Amino acid sequence: MPVQFPMKLVDRRMLAPTVGHYQFLRDDGQPLDFQPGQFIQVHFQYADGTETKRSYSLATLHDHALGPGEAVDIAVSFVPGGAATALFEGLDIGGQLSASGPYGRFCLQPGDHNGRYLLIATGTGVTPYRSMLPLLATAMAERGVQVVLLQGARSPAELLYSEDFEAFSASQPNFRYIPCLSRELPADPGPDVRHGYVQQQLADLAPDAATDIAYLCGNPEMVDACVDALKLAGLGNPQIRREKYVSSK
Repeated sequence: MPVQFPMKLVDRRMLAPTVGHYQFLRDDGQPLDFQPGQFIQVHFQYADGTETKRSYSLATLHDHALGPGEAVDIAVSFVPGGAATALFEGLDIGGQLSASGPYGRFCLQPGDHNGRYLLIATGTGVTPYRSMLPLLATAMAERGVQVVLLQGARSPAELLYSEDFEAFSASQPNFRYIPCLSRELPADPGPDVRHGYVQQQLADLAPDAATDIAYLCGNPEMVDACVDALKLAGLGNPQIRREKYVSSK
């Protein structure tokens, strides 16, 4: 059994009509250190007492070179009638949850020598990339790597953490942010806003096996479609790092 620890809610806000941003502190006096790209599991019970858990990637913006952080951020999708949705909607500031972790290997690797990262996400699959921003800034400064983030959503209101990515792009000339909107475009779209799905825009980036490492996170159909396209472009499995998000109640 994984070691569980208490987390106390210290902040919450809505990111999108059906997605909440939650910030927690580990509430047992211990740090909650993690590698950007990892996730935690929240443990709770169904109404009948059955034990269950949900996984949430950490979206925390923290410079880990300064040591362990004090708070962690997650994005929670609300599912109508969902047990986890009821848990989070009913959680007040100061309330506690039980969690374990961190887990996962969907992380930037210190031995990477690529020329470009392609970061591709839909929905809450973009959260690991938010936590990677400080490490990406270091990689861009130290070895000149280029980074492109393709973020898919239906409408501008559903582009999670877009303000963070836009600000990062404005301050980092090697970082390109491309929102891909399948249903609704903003009234005044910028030059990098695209209409359609992320997998439809991937070819325009000309994936190159000689330079690229790709990260894929989000809807399983999107992940599979992008994997196929990247392999057709010549990228091998070591150059394609993926994590699928499956909604559950």
